[in-house]
Amino acid sequence: MVTSAILLALACVAAGCSHDSPAGGDGLAVNEAQAPNEVAASEGRRPQDGSEFHDREQFHVNGAELTQGGWVRGKAPASAVSASLNGQKLELAGDRRYFFAAFDRDFGSQAMLSATLEDGSSVDYPLTISPRQWQIERVNVAKRGGGSSEAWWKKREPEWNAIVAARAKETGATGWTQDFIWPVKGRISGRFGRQRIYRGEPGSYHSGIDIAPGNGVPFVAPADGVVVLARTGFSLEGGLIIIDHGAGLNSAFLHSSKIAVEEGQTVQQGDYIGNVGATGRATGPHLHWSLKWHDARLDPLLFTGPMN
Repeated sequence: MVTSAILLALACVAAGCSHDSPAGGDGLAVNEAQAPNEVAASEGRRPQDGSEFHDREQFHVNGAELTQGGWVRGKAPASAVSASLNGQKLELAGDRRYFFAAFDRDFGSQAMLSATLEDGSSVDYPLTISPRQWQIERVNVAKRGGGSSEAWWKKREPEWNAIVAARAKETGATGWTQDFIWPVKGRISGRFGRQRIYRGEPGSYHSGIDIAPGNGVPFVAPADGVVVLARTGFSLEGGLIIIDHGAGLNSAFLHSSKIAVEEGQTVQQGDYIGNVGATGRATGPHLHWSLKWHDARLDPLLFTGPMN
């Protein structure tokens, strides 16, 4: 069942609310003009070009960063019973079938939105995904072995399982409809996608963005959501917070010196959630912020825009 809060958020998506709009200040800015048939419907008349059915049974993209590490928001066909991006099932929210989808760091150049309609027919909508130039450092040393001791994994395994379980939770949050804000502002000490190549062998890439405003500086929720993990003492992450934003999208905040929220707590955009630190495996105080949509790792910079 869609709650009144979700319907309000989705209504804001449809209206293209900005952060200072009367509708609540948390909606997605729609990048395309309202379709002629929607204008006609709002005025209680039928379109004169006969395109009403055709238009309703197509995908509509309302906002997007069509590049590696980017995202897309929009509407599926009105009679869609299911939809997917390259086979990954999409959550369709509300009667108007709103959706969110995203592209990981190594996504290919083409994507396909697909929907199955009530009559059994299908609709496809191709997307072109632009490549990016990543910060690559080539070093003339051998890559260190990735094996870990049995004792270390005995401690790490329950932490890993807790992270996986948290990211699998579905809370019905609607933060995915919003324009994200920076959780904290400061020097960017590590960019998404950065990678080292060890004598031709690639290491793992940097999966988020590092912000170094100083030790102990408070940080906030970049969008509405539900806290699905809030614990200290993780081997790598230290103090870790994960917020579900809904539609398969979640944020993780690593190395916190203090956690100010609890698991199950609902937070709104701008709410204080913790303090920057150097806990876990960190060489200095900073906030590592990462975003995931299912298994795809995303670039937070494409959700917030440049830091002013």
